[in-house]
Amino acid sequence: MMKNKNNNFPQQTHFVGVLVPEDITLTLEDCRRYMNERYGCMSGYGTPIHITLVPPFHLPEEFSTADLAAAISSDVLSQSENLMFDAHIDNFDAFGDRTIYAKVLRGEKWTVLRDKVLAAVLKVAPGCTKKDQRAFQPHLTVANRDIPAGVSTAALEVMNELNLVEDFPVDNITIFERKGGKWEAAWSGEL
Repeated sequence: MMKNKNNNFPQQTHFVGVLVPEDITLTLEDCRRYMNERYGCMSGYGTPIHITLVPPFHLPEEFSTADLAAAISSDVLSQSENLMFDAHIDNFDAFGDRTIYAKVLRGEKWTVLRDKVLAAVLKVAPGCTKKDQRAFQPHLTVANRDIPAGVSTAALEVMNELNLVEDFPVDNITIFERKGGKWEAAWSGEL
């Protein structure tokens, strides 16, 4: 079992999210490039643009990505006609100085989808993660953790000039797996 740098707990191996259409991905990759070139931000840039449904967790070795995929297929994708919807991006926002993101409007459909995916993960590997008790805020991270203090407001002003206001289909569930220190899309199922 791989441990994290501090050897206090097992390294996170998986998370589950939703990939977005290529045009949105390209716009947000440009925003990441701006944050890197202007402010030196690099955290999370190896991860594909996505909305996290189930945050990173450690999947015990006796379970596999295929086990997660099978549970999500049978418990979530089988109900796709009730779970697919259009989401809306309303420009950019920040969680304090720690995360800048494209703001996806929250709603009951997001919460239902997140809860069903989480239930499928816990069905495979009980106790590997738990439900966040905060209200679910879907978002598309541009920069996090290594944003220099005090620059979020200026960076948001630049990004909000893009006027990123767009609808997109929530039409997939994707399992990401850590491989060689990077997160990769290991499996994706269509809603």
